[in-house]
Amino acid sequence: MATTADIRTGLIIKLDNSLYSVVEFGQNKTARAAAKVWAKLKGVDNSRSIEHTWNSGDTIFPIRIEKKPFQYLYKDDTGYNFMDNETFEQIAMPETAIDAPQFLKEGQEVSVQINTETDQYMAVELPDKIVVLVTYSEPGVKGDTATRTLKPATVETGATVMVPLFVDEGELIRVNTKNGEYIERVKA
Repeated sequence: MATTADIRTGLIIKLDNSLYSVVEFGQNKTARAAAKVWAKLKGVDNSRSIEHTWNSGDTIFPIRIEKKPFQYLYKDDTGYNFMDNETFEQIAMPETAIDAPQFLKEGQEVSVQINTETDQYMAVELPDKIVVLVTYSEPGVKGDTATRTLKPATVETGATVMVPLFVDEGELIRVNTKNGEYIERVKA
């Protein structure tokens, strides 16, 4: 059994017969009362976000998760379709189970989280950083590198990313999939 001392970001726990992922957590200590542990939780099998508080040392019920590499194939009426790289089994996942669906491109490798107790597919994680091609951007002006002014650019997946003024159409850029921010230009 695990206790509140084992809580960490990304841990998936069972609470009230639902699965939740820990987004943020902390501890409140007071002079007279026992310490409390709080956590912001995001529903894995539902779309709820909640906050929960435990007494320090209370028992929690973590779920064992396995991550397997899958390849993104295509999107259709059933959802987003992925293929297991080892068994070639195909699965369809809803958009709500994908952490950044706007950055998915065909053939891209992702990690699929699987609940080891029920063998249920739970969520899809993209790599933290990906390289994408800028398909549309207003032309930059030479010498626009001194300030941190940004402009919108459309990338090959259809997402819009704010990029510096010197980034032009047809260039490769590295993007953080967790917050959708531009990181750097990539030389081809």
